[in-house]
Amino acid sequence: MCPAGRHEAWHRGKGLRGVGLAIVLSLAPGLVHGQWVEAPGKGWLSVEAYHHDTRDRFDSNGDRNPIAVNGHAVSTAIFATGAVGLIPNWDLWARASLNFLSFDDAGRERSENGPGDVNLWLRVAPLKYLGVDFPFAVRGGVKLPAGAAPIDAEIIPLSEGQTDWEIMAELGHSFWPRTVYVNGWVGYRYRLAHKDTRRNPGNEAFFLAQVGGGLGSVQYKLVVEGWDGGVPILEGIRVTTDQRSYLQVTPSLWYVTGFGGFELGWRVPIEGRNLPDGGALVIGYFTKFGF
Repeated sequence: MCPAGRHEAWHRGKGLRGVGLAIVLSLAPGLVHGQWVEAPGKGWLSVEAYHHDTRDRFDSNGDRNPIAVNGHAVSTAIFATGAVGLIPNWDLWARASLNFLSFDDAGRERSENGPGDVNLWLRVAPLKYLGVDFPFAVRGGVKLPAGAAPIDAEIIPLSEGQTDWEIMAELGHSFWPRTVYVNGWVGYRYRLAHKDTRRNPGNEAFFLAQVGGGLGSVQYKLVVEGWDGGVPILEGIRVTTDQRSYLQVTPSLWYVTGFGGFELGWRVPIEGRNLPDGGALVIGYFTKFGF
């Protein structure tokens, strides 16, 4: 595709990317399970479903506005995440997703279902090698473009169609014997350009902070997370109006049984740019395993 065609295809499809795939990006769960590196052969699995129904979005100035042309976006995303200890002080994480997206406006109705992108991370507790028993870890990973990413103004993409590399520093603390803990991380995401559109979406700095606790089988957690994206570049041109950022809060309750924990929560956007507004229902399941 010639440069002019790539520009035209990108801008014609910008609306669907802004309210279809962008919802999945905002729904992607923070990886808050397991604040300490898993022991070899032990780990955990979680499945989280998010449902989002909105007619509003954050524009490029961060203002809340209705989606253009009476737009209405409904999305359900299911994320399966797991971690397992490999060798002492090292564990491996993986996540896959299945997305059900629909968007209608004054023009027509559109829907797209299918798998999203795949994430892999490797985590290490470096202070253990210095004899320091402190819950600090470094995690690096990659996002692989597994979902469909057509360059078509009338098809909702399931992927951004490009690869991300990221690294983060994690820190956690338990107030045992009190059933209260805190953990979180800060990180940086290096985002490669889309090979067909040659659009570089802009690198991102991100963070997550969590506090949790409980009484008996009922537990709670509060997660605050967000990211701030750089300026996207299309064919060497900085597109400042496409810059994205997001800040959201997710309170939730857990009910813990002998075979896992069940979560019910609500994700609330606080502010953003070029991403959907509106809360999302969160339903999850978490369990541990060991070989």
